Order: sequence, then C-alpha cells, then structure tokens
Amino acid sequence: MAESLGLYVCKNLIKYAKVSKEKDNVRVESFGVKFYSDVSQAIEQIIQETNSANIPISVNLTDESYQYFSMFAQLSKKDLERAVKLEFEAYCTEKGYSANSFEIRYAFVDDLNELEKIKVINVSENKVDLNKIKETFTGQKLDAISPVPMILPNLIKIDDNENVLIVNLEDKTTITTLYGKTIGDIQVFDFGSDEIFEQISQKENSVTKVYDILRNTTIYTSDSQVLTEDEENDSEKYIDDIIPTIYNIVAAVQNIINESLDKISKIYITGTLSNINNIDLYFQDYLVDIKCEILKPFFIQTSYKDTNIKDYVEVNSAISLALQQIEPSIKGINFKSAQLKDKLNVNIELFPGKKGSGSSGGGKVRKTTSSKLSLDSFKTEMTKTEFSTLRICIALLIFIIVYVVFSKILLAQIEDKQVEVKSLTSSIQNEIMRVMTDTSKINSKSTEYSTLIEQLNTINNKISEVNENRDLIPNLLNQIMTVIDETVQITSISNPTGKHIVIEAQSPKYPGLGYFKRKLQINGILNNVISGSGMKQGDFVTVSIEGDLP
Repeated sequence: MAESLGLYVCKNLIKYAKVSKEKDNVRVESFGVKFYSDVSQAIEQIIQETNSANIPISVNLTDESYQYFSMFAQLSKKDLERAVKLEFEAYCTEKGYSANSFEIRYAFVDDLNELEKIKVINVSENKVDLNKIKETFTGQKLDAISPVPMILPNLIKIDDNENVLIVNLEDKTTITTLYGKTIGDIQVFDFGSDEIFEQISQKENSVTKVYDILRNTTIYTSDSQVLTEDEENDSEKYIDDIIPTIYNIVAAVQNIINESLDKISKIYITGTLSNINNIDLYFQDYLVDIKCEILKPFFIQTSYKDTNIKDYVEVNSAISLALQQIEPSIKGINFKSAQLKDKLNVNIELFPGKKGSGSSGGGKVRKTTSSKLSLDSFKTEMTKTEFSTLRICIALLIFIIVYVVFSKILLAQIEDKQVEVKSLTSSIQNEIMRVMTDTSKINSKSTEYSTLIEQLNTINNKISEVNENRDLIPNLLNQIMTVIDETVQITSISNPTGKHIVIEAQSPKYPGLGYFKRKLQINGILNNVISGSGMKQGDFVTVSIEGDLP
C-alpha cells in the first residue's frame, strides 16, 4: 500500500491530507486545516498528528509562473530539451530576468491547433523561493514539490471529448483549461482568497475567524430563497468584501471561455473560496450555458457517502499533491527531484586503492612485479656497457608496447570516424541527389508553367480583342443609317484588321455615293476615308469605301 502526506501551504494556513492507495482503492486517512504563526512548527505538528513521520511528503510550489513554447514534434528528446532552455532564456532576456535565477520543469502535450508540433508547458520558480520551501522541510521526508494547477486534474474523471475548466480559488486564482485529458492552458490571477482575507481582516483580528466567516457566508442568487431579516443583516456584513473578488473571477472565466476555440462543457470550482455557500450557483447565474459545480474527488463520491463532502473539498489541493506523489499523472514537474549532476554524484575510481596492495595516495595503485629482477641472477657479472644496453632495450620495449597500444586505439577511433564519415557522406549524397531531382522537376514544371502562361496571355489578348471589336459593326450600321443616301445600297461591310473598315456600296448615281462618302467623313463616323474608282455594272455603280473607326 502506497501512502503520502499532501501539504498545501498558504499564506495563513496549511491544508493537509494523508492519502493511501492500494490497487484502485484510494482513501483519505486523515485531513484538515491548520493555522500557523510558525510554519515549521505547524508542519511538525501535522506530521505527528497524522503519524506521517515515515511516509513521503508532497508540497506545493509558491508564486510559480507558466510559459508556453511550440516545438516541432520530430525533434529528438535532447534537441527538445535544448530548445526549451533556449526559449526560456530568450523569454528571460525579453523580460529582463536572469535565467540562472530560476529553476524550471516542463511537460510536453499535444498541440491541438498544429498537429505537426507539440506544446511545451514550462513551469519556472525563483530559486530563492524554492530553497525557502526546502529549508522549511529540513529534517522531514520531503519527496515532491509540484505546481498544483497542473495536478488538480488528478481529482476528476474526464472524457476524451470533454473540455473543462478547473477554477482553483486559493490565495491567487488559477484556471486550468483541459481539452479532453490534455492540459491546454494555465492562467494565474492575483485576485483570490488572499484579497478577501485582507479585506475582512480589517474588521476581524483573527485569521481563524475570517476563515469561519467564509465557510458560513452564503451568496444569495436569483434562485435562492428570500432571507430573514437576521440572516440578511449577518450576510450583508461581509458580502461587500467578498462579491467584488468573486465577480472578477467570474469575469476572468468568462473571458477564457469567449477566447476558447472549443466549447467548454463544464466548470469545476475548488479552493478556499469554494467553501462559500452557493458560489457554484453564483457562477451558474453568469455562465448559463455551462454546467458549474464544486470539484468533488472522484473516489470520495463513491466511497464516502456518509461523509460531509464539503470537508474534503476544502483540502482538494492537498489531496491532489498526495496523489501526484503516489502515482504521478504528469512526470517531470517535481521540483524536488535532483538534477542530472546531482544524480551522478558518484565517485568513480578506476584504480581503487586497497590496504597492503602497494597503493599510493589519491586512489591510484602502483603495480609491483611478483619477482624481482636482480643482477645476481646472471651467472656472469655484466659490464657497464651490457647494463646500459639492457636498460635501453627495456625502455624500447616499453615504448613499443605503449606505441602499439595507443596506435590500436587511435586506429580503432579512425576507423569508427571513417565509417561515420562514409555514412554521413552517403546520406549527404543521397540528399544532394534528391535536391537535384527536385530541382530538375521544378525547372521542368517552371518551363511548362511559362508555356501555359504565354498561351493563356495569347488567348486572353484574343478574347480581349474579340470583346473590344464585338460591337463595332452593329454600332457602325446604326451610325450609317442616319447619313446614307436613299439611292445608296450597302452590299458588304468587313473589318479586316483592328479598327479598319471596308464598305462595299452601290448606287445608280455617282452623286449618291459621293454624298455618302462625304457624310462618313464629316460626321466622324470613319477617319482617313478613301474610296476606290467606281465600277459600272449594269444600272449600278459599285465603289469600295475604306476608313478607320475613331
């Protein structure tokens, strides 16, 4: 059976829940709220009261911030991690922060808008604040420090096609947007229970009293029953300190819903302010088309039917922290986890020294031979020349051995590099061939497109010319009707090129044709009017008249 103690540390109080899990059975063994003046002393009391000295503790981050980055899904894990750090450093530079002042954790989720990318939810915490948390739990079995807005979904069962908001009304208000089981967005607002605490504390000196006031306050909505006079006076005493903050929270929720591209189907309300009676109805009055309800842990709804659900709801944050420690729903967001350099805090000794083995300081071993080379082992005494020669031979032998060993190592590395270079060369050549093939295809398509464009331009010019000259002859005939002599007959009208017109006319008399030609010129029907010599055919004189339309 796995157990964990979840502690949600607020400005004035600590919410705690000891949770156990055996297979699929989850139980809250003990829970409550403790007010404190000395946080370390309060934590020690909670651990003793819940008998949790030997179980892991999970606590919340404070004043963390969230950033969102978009990355290509095809990047390797190392490249993704490097890209996230670069993005965060760029964000810090833009904001004027020092990236080294922050500890970061991040989670990768699907980008629902761009399928070829993934979304990075980056959580950053000031190292000073993080160290304060760790110092507070000095001597305790602190195992996890997690951002609560990311782990509250541990408390609900959600369908893949359901989009919900989790509104956590603690010191600050956080709103977690879930698209199915994927976290889409987390927003943090400065207004929350801390703002209301400060307002009421000006009238009441006790933090405990302020908390009880919130628990006993009822917001009366349009669907509520009419208050008695005593109830109305008692409620109105603090309602003006509460409603403005609640209204701002509802407005922030409404704004998120309006900006969401997907329909939000449900809103869960949790946190300190969820203790206010009818707060879910107040939300429902403004968010008519969306179901608003208090967040009840999924396992309590079925397991603890005889228990006051409201007592559990007020420690939802602590329950989610404990569940995250027992079985993390999102991995990689624990700020207590050691970094890689801490995980590798192992002293590796290539030549560990042992007593009696001839070891010298620093963990190195000086090897000694089992038999001693002595000059007395030779039957005859060596001369100085022979002794020097022997020393030179030994030195050469050692040099040759070292040379051979290092040569083999170097050759092996060179062969590995050659294989790597060949592989890279082959890959690059393949890519070059692909590029050349694509370039050839592009050039072919470009030529084809150029030919098609020229043909289209030619067709368009012809169409334009046809459209332009389509009404030339009918308009010309209308004008000719007003000036033609009654003795003149037009046998044909043609438009051989552009605006050039050729008129074939006949008349029994030359004057009629001359009058007609003159009228065409004077009335501006045709420009540059010329006529050919008349030809007598029977009783008619035929003439050709040419000119250009104005």
